[in-house]
Amino acid sequence: MKAAELFVRCLEAEGAEYIFGLPGEENIELLNALSSTNINFILAHDERCAAFMANAYGRLSGKPGVCLSTLGPGATNLITGVADALLDYSPMVAISGQVELSKIHKESHQYIDILSTFKPLTKWNIRIESPHTIPEIVRKAFKVASIEKPGPSHIEFPEDIASMEAEGSPLPYEQIRYPEPTEDMLFHAVSMIRDANMPLILAGNGVNRGRSTRELRRFVSKTGIGVTTTFMGTGALPADDECFISTIGLQSNDYISCGLDKSDLIIAVGYDPVEFSPRYWNTYGKKNIIHINYTPSETDAYYTAFELVGDIKNTLSLLTDRINFNKDIPYYHKLKLFADHALHFSSKGFPLKPLRIVNEIRKALRRDDILISDVGAHKIWIARFYPAYEGNTVIISNGFASMGFALPAAISAKLLYQDKNIIAAVGDGGFLMSISEMNTAVRLGLNFVCLIFNDGGYGLIEWKERLKYNRDFFVKFKSPDFVKLAESFGARGYKVASEDELFPALKEALGQNVPAVIDCPVDYSENPRLTEKLGRIICPA
Repeated sequence: MKAAELFVRCLEAEGAEYIFGLPGEENIELLNALSSTNINFILAHDERCAAFMANAYGRLSGKPGVCLSTLGPGATNLITGVADALLDYSPMVAISGQVELSKIHKESHQYIDILSTFKPLTKWNIRIESPHTIPEIVRKAFKVASIEKPGPSHIEFPEDIASMEAEGSPLPYEQIRYPEPTEDMLFHAVSMIRDANMPLILAGNGVNRGRSTRELRRFVSKTGIGVTTTFMGTGALPADDECFISTIGLQSNDYISCGLDKSDLIIAVGYDPVEFSPRYWNTYGKKNIIHINYTPSETDAYYTAFELVGDIKNTLSLLTDRINFNKDIPYYHKLKLFADHALHFSSKGFPLKPLRIVNEIRKALRRDDILISDVGAHKIWIARFYPAYEGNTVIISNGFASMGFALPAAISAKLLYQDKNIIAAVGDGGFLMSISEMNTAVRLGLNFVCLIFNDGGYGLIEWKERLKYNRDFFVKFKSPDFVKLAESFGARGYKVASEDELFPALKEALGQNVPAVIDCPVDYSENPRLTEKLGRIICPA
């Protein structure tokens, strides 16, 4: 067999279901080998979006998503999606073509040093230089991508190597096993929790990533300790649980800051500092912290912790089994009620207020349906005010935080969960960055909804500009007719023309057998009001 066929056999052994990518001359041998397998090649229109699809697949499934490009501009187009996987901790294997080895020492058409380009953006990065190394390289790429903290591996596959004769077979899959804390460490952690007057749990992306929500909920139920989540930890504890307080992630003040200020012990479970720096909640670096995660904590002057390193599920279970007390701190229940009342915003008027749109989305989706948020002003409102009830039902890119993520991610979500309703919440700017993938969604027959928060500009940047300079500049643009644009792709298009039209449009759009786009004008004059209210916070006694 050829090396490309051996490579594909190794992908099959890793359980690869989909490869998201674009064809090119230098990966044509690999694509030919793929064409006779059960692996589905999802033809995208932009390599960046193909990488977003693989990113979202990895995050939702827990298995590395695979993306493919040709050399040169195809490979460099992958970079944004690969970087997003690196800082969002999504398992991914990125594959790029390359010229034949005899050309890489000299000036060659479309050749650039892709390995050097990808090195700072990946956990592992390698070129195949001999067919017999393929089984080891593919196995290692998937293993490294999956090990906590997960992220992208990159394999460069030169065209001449792909065509060579090859022998060999895939290496067997290895179950990844993590250590567990010692009995002494567990005893010390239990003592810290027992002795704390006001402990608080900070749950991050690692809880959802590690499918540890059940164990966290049992720990919370037994201890009665209040919980806040990061944006990407949303859903780790149901929003209607009496111990859930709020999400954390606004760099301006928020009511959860009152709880963090009063807390004398932070139990950080699956917390990734890349989302929200500890200096925002541990300003003086003096708080006691218990770090529960797969890996040791980041070295940070504001995050010095007692570490319980190991599988999060197992660590939480071991802790819970050793706890025989309930803290039940009334202050946190009071804080939640106080925050809900103080941050009340009007939902009347047209264009729609952002909170009204968020509430209508929540009404339209079941508890286990999936909302994917792009990056923009709407992300702040969703992350802070959208109630999530299950892990991995609110997907936000908050590590690298790249615009254009949501539409490609919705494609992967629907491929994985065909029985769930999927809504991609996007700004008009972010939607236009990935609009070509509407063609991909229609071609695949995937029915999900893109809900556009349409303000005719880059609303989040306008918000920042107005806060700092009391004016905006270089953020406004004129959007196309999104209804006609959607219909030109073969999708359904809706235009919200009054405050009562959004919910009926969402319900109808979710029932279509093709993708749907809803153009919803949004009134972002509420943004400064949110900042103003947060700036006048008075903590409850």
